[in-house]
Amino acid sequence: MATEQPMQTPATAPGDTRIHNIGYRSYDGPRLGRSYARLSLYSQSLRGSYGLGRSVKSKVLPMLLFVVMCVPAAIMVAVAVATKAKDLPVDYTRYAIIMQAVISLYVASQAPTSVSRDLRFKTVPLYFSRPIETADYVRAKFAALASALFILTAAPLLVLYVGALLAKLDFSDQTKGFAQGLVSVALLSLLFAGIGLVIASVTPRRGFGIAAVIAVLTISYGAVSTLQAIAETQSSGDAIAWIGLFSPITLIDGVQSAFLGASSAFPGGVGPSNGEGVVYVLFSLGLIAASYGLLVRRYKKVGM
Repeated sequence: MATEQPMQTPATAPGDTRIHNIGYRSYDGPRLGRSYARLSLYSQSLRGSYGLGRSVKSKVLPMLLFVVMCVPAAIMVAVAVATKAKDLPVDYTRYAIIMQAVISLYVASQAPTSVSRDLRFKTVPLYFSRPIETADYVRAKFAALASALFILTAAPLLVLYVGALLAKLDFSDQTKGFAQGLVSVALLSLLFAGIGLVIASVTPRRGFGIAAVIAVLTISYGAVSTLQAIAETQSSGDAIAWIGLFSPITLIDGVQSAFLGASSAFPGGVGPSNGEGVVYVLFSLGLIAASYGLLVRRYKKVGM
């Protein structure tokens, strides 16, 4: 009885190489380069700071904090319009200082979101495999979080400004105050974004990053406020301004009270002098520059 013989395939001789066309095609489109990659990373990071393009769960906290920032401003405007007040209850430069706890919580929640996942899933080297360098990645992330913070802090000021105009308050005074407030929150956004990203970039654990950012921002403010109060009770008024250099929120308070005509939250209501204010400005800009430098150094190591 005949049996069916298996089909024989030709043997491949040792060293024989065959090239199979499996349908891959080379990219013939335009090469958009580093600037486009950096802009794309910036826009995606900015959208992610408010949960856009992500799950519904990711949108809840940033959107909630945005609403919490704006609601008090809307209430103040409503009261000013209803009572026909001659001025707003709070100066534009004071609003962010009053709401600093909300701002700190936003930084603590979004700084780790911006950088921790890339560290945890080790995707940072993939960014650098394309025409994007360490500085491009850091600039995009830094600018995105600073822009998100500026939106968070400038939106309630815009509500106050529009409400003041609707209440028919003095146009020139309100415009000047609004401009001063924007300068203040712009500096605050850069400072808080830099500090938050430096802390968050240390650990790939998002929870640890959140706790660390909250601890640094809140403990530093509490410690500085306590030391300033002690200095006032001991009649050491000259030390109050210098103590204020060691907390991000008191740094902003000192800058705006020295140069933007804002009232100070320091004990006794006396902020730094113009000379001390220069030190505050230089110290703030130095912290921003140092944050950028530390981030570049950190990602040069991570991207290897």
